[in-house]
Amino acid sequence: MKKYISLFVLLLISSAGLYAQSIYDIRNAIDFFESNKMQRGDFRKTLSESEIEGSPYYIDEFTKGTIFTSQKIQYNDVPLRYNIYNDEMEFQTPDEQILAIAAPEIVEKAVVGEDTFSNIPYELGNKVKRAYFILLTEGKLSLYARPQVMYQKPKEAAAYKEPEPAKFIKRPDMYYLRLNQQAAVKIESKKDLQNFFTDHQKQIEDFIKENKIKPGKEDNMMELVEYYNSL
Repeated sequence: MKKYISLFVLLLISSAGLYAQSIYDIRNAIDFFESNKMQRGDFRKTLSESEIEGSPYYIDEFTKGTIFTSQKIQYNDVPLRYNIYNDEMEFQTPDEQILAIAAPEIVEKAVVGEDTFSNIPYELGNKVKRAYFILLTEGKLSLYARPQVMYQKPKEAAAYKEPEPAKFIKRPDMYYLRLNQQAAVKIESKKDLQNFFTDHQKQIEDFIKENKIKPGKEDNMMELVEYYNSL
């Protein structure tokens, strides 16, 4: 049975008296992260980016969200924001400390506003790693987006050029496909699509050609995934 965490202490008892569901204070969520700090040593304060132009965050402001852990525990109403550059989900404590958990395997997913950040395995070269991805559509075949931020070092003054401060520069999202529970695969080209699909190949190839599917366009990728899941 899942535990539900929120800002209010409330006991809900059905009129039939079938069950009771406890809802704890947000401090329990902080205790959870503190316990992981003690066990793993992965917990740290985030660094200040005040001297860098741009932003490393998906959305700068904290938004109340829900964390689902790999232990099937749910923490509600936690102020969250996603640091793209560090690939970390940050949260704000009641005394306004900004903290981040650097062991994403602890978190199964985080729902922040209308976005679901899933912590899933993905292929990186010959290795499999884990990271946060934004879930776009879910099924036998699922589509994910991975936001991108590039860090540009400061540039010193040169002939006819003014000095430039360090910057965070947003880049276009990368798209990943995940079949069942396998590691997600980055799709950058039509060749990537051809190599990804090992079944329904002729139908998929025809669909891509007829609908002029482009891997870098979210709406095109959504169409392709929905078509595959209908087969």
